[in-house]
Amino acid sequence: MSSADLLLTDPRALLRHLYDVAVARALPGQVLAAQLPPPPKGRTLVLGAGKAGGAMAQALEAAWPRKAPLSGLVITRYGHTPPGYRPERLELVEAAHPVPDAAGREAAARMLALTQGLGPDDLVICLISGGGSALLSLPAPGLSLEDKQAINRALLKSGAAIGEMNCVRKHLSAIKGGRLGAACAPAQVLTLSISDVPGDDPAVIASGPTVPDATSCADALAICRRYGITLPPAARAGLESGAFETPKPGDARFDGHRLVMLATPQQSLEAAAEAARALGLDAHILSDEIEGESREIGKMHAALARAVARRDAPFRKPCVILSGGETTVTVKAKGGRGGRASEFLLGAAIALQGEPGVHLLAADTDGIDGIEDNAGALVTPTTLDRAAALGLSAQRELDANNAYGFFAPLGDLVSPGPTFTNVNDFRALLIL
Repeated sequence: MSSADLLLTDPRALLRHLYDVAVARALPGQVLAAQLPPPPKGRTLVLGAGKAGGAMAQALEAAWPRKAPLSGLVITRYGHTPPGYRPERLELVEAAHPVPDAAGREAAARMLALTQGLGPDDLVICLISGGGSALLSLPAPGLSLEDKQAINRALLKSGAAIGEMNCVRKHLSAIKGGRLGAACAPAQVLTLSISDVPGDDPAVIASGPTVPDATSCADALAICRRYGITLPPAARAGLESGAFETPKPGDARFDGHRLVMLATPQQSLEAAAEAARALGLDAHILSDEIEGESREIGKMHAALARAVARRDAPFRKPCVILSGGETTVTVKAKGGRGGRASEFLLGAAIALQGEPGVHLLAADTDGIDGIEDNAGALVTPTTLDRAAALGLSAQRELDANNAYGFFAPLGDLVSPGPTFTNVNDFRALLIL
């Protein structure tokens, strides 16, 4: 029996294979070298932040000519330095995510200082990926790290979309929202980015440290009011007065800057779709921009899967349905564990009620679902029955925001560890 035949007889292995293909498409080592320019007349400074930062730095160091000057500083999440990578010409710092810490603040301050004295013959290569917003934490004047931590925790629990969260973050920062890019003037700036946001807007990825920002202080204030985010007096004063305004489109300091998107959610979904088709399955991509409350998006995907399973509409089975984007979790309970992928699946499992022939995988492509040690989990037609046999109530665990605690005893967690890239949510529905 061929490996393809084996996958078709094992839904779990097939779904994991599609996830692995999606992740592989976004690995910096596969896509970065081809986008590098020749060395400039002056020096080359590398600045970067994100969950893919370590792998991006590794790929750049390997591809950059050995005799050409190269220096710089890149920040990544704790535990996200690729195994065996020992930076030779760059400095790699690890810091906390999703709530920033002192290591990230100190590294961000040093990064901003490195931009001093740059000239028009110098080149700055900025390596930007998802997660950079928390890692690149340098509070605006008058704000403390503790202020930023409290606001960030509140945003993470609020159910705000990533664009909304990053609008607030960039206006309370001394380095994000285009400020890092503006500080590099008059040097040439090339931003190499890996997108983890719906729509691939570079001003949202990692809160857009190198690109001008079209949002305003008033927008940030409105978002905080909408979600009940308490602001310390200095933050409120800076936003209300406009003192925390970001550099805007048309700012001459960004003239000649160039941005290349190395990897996107859509590209990873397309790679997974091609892998499914190579196995003889029809594959359909819903969207790479799905947002909303995780459990509700799970119900929506379950309704689509039931329609295919029962009526062969709108797609004929057997098939795979793929989607991406970034859902959110409004945390209403204390003590629960689980990120948006796991909560999506728990909502879907309850809605499916063991629908025969329907299998689901949802996982974050960075390998970490929120702050847990898993990327996501799997749902099968037997999920609820197996849970009941262990005394687990799916609805009770969902009400407790405890999706991790539901799937872990079932052995259904997907736990690849850090993948060293990040193109956000990956969801696959297999209907047989």
